[in-house]
Amino acid sequence: MAHQFVDEAYPSVKGYVRTYVLHQQLLEHLPEAPAPVLDVGGGAGHQSFPLAQAGYDVTLLDPSPAMLDKARQRLERLPAEVRRRVTLLQAQGEDAEEAVNGRRFAAVLCHGVLGYLERPEPLVDQLCRCADAGGVVSIMTGNAKAMAVRPALERRWEDALAAFDARAEIGVLGVPGRADTAEELSVLLRDGGVEPLCWYGVWLFVDWLEFSGVELDPGDAQQVAATAAVELEASRRDPYRQLSRVFHLMGRKGPH
Repeated sequence: MAHQFVDEAYPSVKGYVRTYVLHQQLLEHLPEAPAPVLDVGGGAGHQSFPLAQAGYDVTLLDPSPAMLDKARQRLERLPAEVRRRVTLLQAQGEDAEEAVNGRRFAAVLCHGVLGYLERPEPLVDQLCRCADAGGVVSIMTGNAKAMAVRPALERRWEDALAAFDARAEIGVLGVPGRADTAEELSVLLRDGGVEPLCWYGVWLFVDWLEFSGVELDPGDAQQVAATAAVELEASRRDPYRQLSRVFHLMGRKGPH
C-alpha cells in the first residue's frame, strides 16, 4: 500500500489539498517552533516534514517498514538542517508511549489512522498520554455523518441508502475502513485529560468532483492554489465542514 499512498494519493490535487488544509489548521494551534511534534502513523512524512521545514523537532512513528523507507527517501531530498530535526521510529501507535520512552510532546498528530483500526480507544489513549501539559492532540479521520456522500456521487444508490446508518466502507484504496464522529472522539479525548478545542472539515469539493468523474490537474499550480483556498474556507464553516468525508479534531492537554 505504500506505493499507492505516497506515489498516487498524495501527489493528486486531493492529496495536496489535504496536506495544505491540515497544515494551516495545525499552525493555528501549535506552539512556536522548535516545539517537539510526534506524528503517530505518520507514513512518509507528508504532514510532519513541512513542520520540520518550519523549524519543529519532529518524531515520526509508523509500524510499516515500507512507509518508513518512503519517509527516508523523501527526507534525503530535504536540506541537512531539516533532516537533523527528524527522527524516524518503527512501532505500533498503540505502543507509542513506550516507543518514545515516555517522552512528552507539544503536539501529537494522528492523521488517517483510526479508520483502519477496529476500535479507536487504545490509540487515542496513547495520543493523550504522549501529549505534554498544554500540548495539542490532532486527529484526522473519517466522518461517520457523511458516509452516504461517496456512494451517492458514484450513483450507487442502494449503497448510498444503506450508508446513512453505516460506519464501514471499502475505501478508495480498496482497503476496509471505519468512520467516527467528532463528538465520540471528543469524549475519548476528555477521558485522556485532553479538552477538545474545535473541529474542521478537510476536503469537500475536490472529493465531490473526483467521485463525479472530474479529473483535476495537479500540474496547474494556479488552479490548485485556488482550490486549496476554497477548501480551507469551507473546512471552517457550517454546513460545509459537516459534509466533509473526513474531519480534523483538535484538543489541548490539561495540567499533569
